[in-house]
Amino acid sequence: MLSATLLPQLVLSQDIVKLWPDGAIPNAIAGAQLTEKSETDANGILRISNVSVPTLTVFLPPKEKATGAAVMICPGGGYGILAASHEGSDIAKWFNEMGVAAFVLKYRLPNPAIMTNQQEVPLLDAMQGMTLIRQGASRYNIDPNKIGVMGFSAGGHLASTLATHYDKGPKASDQAKPNFAILLYPVVTFGEKAHAGSRNNLLGKLASSPELVAYYSNELQVSSKTPPTFLVHAEDDKAVPVENSISFYLACLKSGVPAEMHLYPTGGHGFGMRTAKFGSLNMWPEACKAWLTTLTGAK
Repeated sequence: MLSATLLPQLVLSQDIVKLWPDGAIPNAIAGAQLTEKSETDANGILRISNVSVPTLTVFLPPKEKATGAAVMICPGGGYGILAASHEGSDIAKWFNEMGVAAFVLKYRLPNPAIMTNQQEVPLLDAMQGMTLIRQGASRYNIDPNKIGVMGFSAGGHLASTLATHYDKGPKASDQAKPNFAILLYPVVTFGEKAHAGSRNNLLGKLASSPELVAYYSNELQVSSKTPPTFLVHAEDDKAVPVENSISFYLACLKSGVPAEMHLYPTGGHGFGMRTAKFGSLNMWPEACKAWLTTLTGAK
């Protein structure tokens, strides 16, 4: 369990919360530093790399619209960068429109130059982010029993890892459990249908370890305690095969976990909410909104 004495106070600075107290970031190598980089590519996607100080960026709906629901958003990027706009801040603003508080997680990216046991680090940050949101529920005008996680691509791997591993390992904590999960074109398996880049970036030199490959193949880690899950994937995704979502969905069915999956014939990978040119894929936000409304009362 996470000790309350190790948790920082929630201090907002321009709506940004540091996950860990200065000098107490777990697995960080003392004195090792990288310069964080932010750049916008030709497609207007904000790409953040070299993250060494993880944070939550807070997006709150107007109090009169707030439903009490909240989502922590994990951008994708293959565990090499964070696609922080179209899979982060843009999604947060969409949630605010329906009265849902949103918190964009800027998690550390695996890098042996600045951390030990790199495979543990993104999950440690996600668990801490969920814990801080739940501890600050009254401050943020949210219901501590309506806090979910959302992830895209490798961020979907992190979100599904949080949903299936919050109760595993020395840092296991019920406070870190999401009440629901929303996974878009998620990396789920590190096995046959893996996105090799995400697997290799997370596990590093241990990428060939059968034990770690199984441990982070999240379709193998689903249990009856896994939260209700909503999945979206395009069947023509050439980066992360659609079988990643299908395997997680089937694992949920086997374990009696409520799950809803939407598969679309076209859309490729990394679409976020940029779906206008893909026909029926344009409907996933409405489907997600309907699911979330039923689950939490979001509008």
